[in-house]
Amino acid sequence: MSLSENKYIVVLWMLLFLLLFPFNLSAQNLEMNGAAENLEVQDQLNSSIIFIIALISILIILFIWEPMPISLLAVLVPISLTIFGDLSRMSVEEALSGFGNSATITVMAMFVFSAGIQRSGAVQLLGDKISDLTGENPRRQIALISALTGSTSGIINNTPVVAALIPMVRELGRKTKVSPSKLLIPLSYTAMLGGTVTLIGTSTNLLASQVSDRMLNHPFSMFEFTGLGIIVLFIGITYLLTVGYKLIPSRLEVEEDLTDEYEMSGYLTEVLIGEDCSFVGKSFDEIAEDKELDYDIIRIIRNGKQFMEPLNAKTVRAGDHLIIRAREETLLELVKSKGMKTLPEMVVDDQSIEQPFEGETLIEVVVPAHSFMVNKTLDEINFLERYNCNVLALRRGEELTHQKMRDYRFQPGDLILLLATEKTRERLSKNNNFIIDHEYDPNLFDKSKMLISAAILAFFILTVSLNILPVAIAALSGAFLMVLTGVINKSDFFSSIDWEVYFLLSGLIPMGMAIEKSGTASYIAAKILNLADLFPAIVIAMIVYLATSVMANVVGNNASALLMLPIAIGTAQQLAINPFAFVLITTFAASAAFASPVGYQTNLMVYSSGGFKFKDFIIVGAPLQLLLAIFVPLLVRLFWGF
Repeated sequence: MSLSENKYIVVLWMLLFLLLFPFNLSAQNLEMNGAAENLEVQDQLNSSIIFIIALISILIILFIWEPMPISLLAVLVPISLTIFGDLSRMSVEEALSGFGNSATITVMAMFVFSAGIQRSGAVQLLGDKISDLTGENPRRQIALISALTGSTSGIINNTPVVAALIPMVRELGRKTKVSPSKLLIPLSYTAMLGGTVTLIGTSTNLLASQVSDRMLNHPFSMFEFTGLGIIVLFIGITYLLTVGYKLIPSRLEVEEDLTDEYEMSGYLTEVLIGEDCSFVGKSFDEIAEDKELDYDIIRIIRNGKQFMEPLNAKTVRAGDHLIIRAREETLLELVKSKGMKTLPEMVVDDQSIEQPFEGETLIEVVVPAHSFMVNKTLDEINFLERYNCNVLALRRGEELTHQKMRDYRFQPGDLILLLATEKTRERLSKNNNFIIDHEYDPNLFDKSKMLISAAILAFFILTVSLNILPVAIAALSGAFLMVLTGVINKSDFFSSIDWEVYFLLSGLIPMGMAIEKSGTASYIAAKILNLADLFPAIVIAMIVYLATSVMANVVGNNASALLMLPIAIGTAQQLAINPFAFVLITTFAASAAFASPVGYQTNLMVYSSGGFKFKDFIIVGAPLQLLLAIFVPLLVRLFWGF
């Protein structure tokens, strides 16, 4: 079942939920400190709550359906809140407040931090030591990968940590004959858990801190929940080494190189153009126009020199060697009808099609959820000409595609095998529409940049921990220093920022404010409060955790946090227990989207890299999600009290 098919199922469940949701908006249910003193005020509150719940419902359905990038959908929030200001009870300034919010600014600056540390090679250098320490013991590999990922994700954004370590983990699997699938889910899960160790580990923490400050006057300190985060990380690693290890499937066989992994041996063939070949004298454009069979010419070899796309105006000559991507039956038809000769003694593999001295390389590219490639084909975006490369194969989860790739419509998590120049690789690596998955080179380290980036990170942590500077100002200062010291250049400063995330946060932050101001949080909290007659407060806390984490699997971590935090605080206040405890429970739950490859960016990154099925994340992630739904509320009550 594809990702899109699963989305349709979730949309149907959402519609069913909305039809069955009891909209009883009596003053008794609202319990809003005397706000409903007369019928007119009551009607206004009713209209506001209905409007906000309808807006939330529409937003969630659109996020799941995703007719356009969710960052663009999020922009609808301030527009709607302003146009329907009487219903939302929000001013224009409040509706636009997300664009200049301190949490948004901090998250953007942290992208620059992460880019500086990643490009210095520090994370890869640490990862390179793992194979020397683990040998061929897969559980030991998981333990060290998890420890490295969890600790690193606590101080820099976990998404670039996973992007940096995926190539290392895959190479480790190849070296030690362990299926990379067994290692990639632990990499993603522990990156998510490691992000809960400090304030700056994930953007969710920064957003939750801002909401907690606004509603409770209690922002998070740098290490406010570090003890809890370490315990939760330890629980997660223990699960992955025991129950989780048995549940993770070995989807990818251990292969020596990428051409084997993508099963390219039956698709890449070198042929010789004879004197009587019908291609002789024709340009590649002319050949493409008359092409009746499904094949691609990815390289021409002439007099010892090799040329790759875009070939376009080049003319085929007798004696040329072509490397063609085609099925065996298609190749036989070409040989028969066009008069070319196959070279069966030639084995086309990584070594034979990579030419390091010409700067060409095989790379894997992951399509992230916010990429402009989503729902587009190669021809629609002019991909081959734009990036001067050849597409050899495509992977979606466990499914490989070699044929009719020009008609292939991309989805988040798809993985593309490319033959490209070094210049193209650099362009793609700096483009937020792509994640380069196979560019690991243990020799590309810059010790001076490592030391400088580590010093800047230490400056940031110290100034925030000692309350010398506000978090946003410290983050901006650190990002500026990354450029000033040459760790990243000026163009990288802007290209390293994920502007999709910026617009997503800017749009959704006012939604959280509207949920609070309209009385919707109090209304939903009153509904949850009905369960208090049946269950104790700790069970209510577990239900809040579970509801938030389930929503995170569907709409993502940041959206679930911003939508659920006002509700969680309202629930705690009506239960007359510590609301900050519920803030922490919700924050941790929003980073627990283990049961879906689309709920968290790191899951999406390993989805195709590990050849997984959608159900693999449910089978492996759901038990961990339920386990933490029990332990996190218990630990929060133990440390902070109810």
